[in-house]
Amino acid sequence: MTRVFIHNFGCRVNQAEAFDWSEKLAEAGLAVDRDWRGSDLVVVNTCGLTGRAEADVRQFLRKLEREKPEARVIVTGCLAEKDRQAFSHYENVSAIVPNAAKETLVRELISLAGETGQKIQPVNYRSRALVKVQDGCDARCTFCLIPYLRGPARSTPPQDVIRQIDRVIERGFKEVVVAGIHLCAYGQDLTPPETLLSLLQEIVKRPGLSLLRLSSLDPRLLPEDLLEFIAGEDKICSHFHLSLQHASPGVLKKMGRRSRPEEYLEILNYLHDQRPEASLGADIITGFPEESEEDYLFLKKFLETSPLTYFHVFSYSPRPGTPAARWPGVPEKIKKDRADGLRKISREKNLAFKLKFLNQARRAIVVRKKGDRAEALTDNYIKVILTGNKSQEAGLRQLVPVRINRVTATEVTGEVV
Repeated sequence: MTRVFIHNFGCRVNQAEAFDWSEKLAEAGLAVDRDWRGSDLVVVNTCGLTGRAEADVRQFLRKLEREKPEARVIVTGCLAEKDRQAFSHYENVSAIVPNAAKETLVRELISLAGETGQKIQPVNYRSRALVKVQDGCDARCTFCLIPYLRGPARSTPPQDVIRQIDRVIERGFKEVVVAGIHLCAYGQDLTPPETLLSLLQEIVKRPGLSLLRLSSLDPRLLPEDLLEFIAGEDKICSHFHLSLQHASPGVLKKMGRRSRPEEYLEILNYLHDQRPEASLGADIITGFPEESEEDYLFLKKFLETSPLTYFHVFSYSPRPGTPAARWPGVPEKIKKDRADGLRKISREKNLAFKLKFLNQARRAIVVRKKGDRAEALTDNYIKVILTGNKSQEAGLRQLVPVRINRVTATEVTGEVV
């Protein structure tokens, strides 16, 4: 039987696409493997958002070429869209599938396999189901290539989303992650128009769904009724990730993000007040062109004093073709120092957040089991290494109550109760 491995780089949308491919490949009788070393076909779903992401993709392709030269490789995703020629010199790359043709990728794999069998049970590609409900973006932030690589905003009709949700619930998934490139813009392009609020209200009604997790939210498109709903609905995980990018008004203006730090803080404070147990995360870019020391200190203070519990910090890397790539840059040493400083704050805040739940029980999904080791992810985004007999008996994808009994800077342990 031909075996396929899917390796993702980048965003939750890429992960949701891979989840969907794994289901469709199983329907065609192709097995999705957990290790590329035993696979005949390898799909590399790339990311082109940052220079670091591009370097990671190329490093993996070189490793494949060196250690698994007989594998046939299919490259897709944003880096493939951005620079098709970059992959022409890899001898084992059999096909390059641009983002606009991703719906043909499964057919391409079946064609390369040359044979299919009877429908098989899909592999547990992920322990939580991911469903892509939206793709593309109409915002034109001055640093971002995504609108050029993913195209305009496009939403999946709500009835199709519900069908996907029902299918994964039937497969035994207790948690569903809804993903979109610009999730809060969901439905604006549909006829008649829909909203993310109306979609979520329908999803939480599905019988058998225990937890619904949201991918990145844009604070600029969080109306009051949507904010109230996600803060008050018990099935929605106590985990909200917001694409802040920066807090300095001057940098936000240069980024093309029409918003004010006061608005961000108001949203964060509301979510914290309504769901004090919630993990609040953000994407942050430092070292943006012409970011002054004053801009950086403003951002640093904002992050220190806000209710955010973690943030993903990126050093700005120019994306050719964007307006910001033409502007005077911040020296690399300064960018690195600033990013390191913010990451230190994030680690400290996240540790303090986790310590709040010592000796408390949270809802969690068992996300990994290997030998006698098991891991779970709580509804408020804490990864817990499970110990004890009950923990070993808990099945993959199962929803369990987990009590946290130890927290350190590098690890959280607990047990099923």
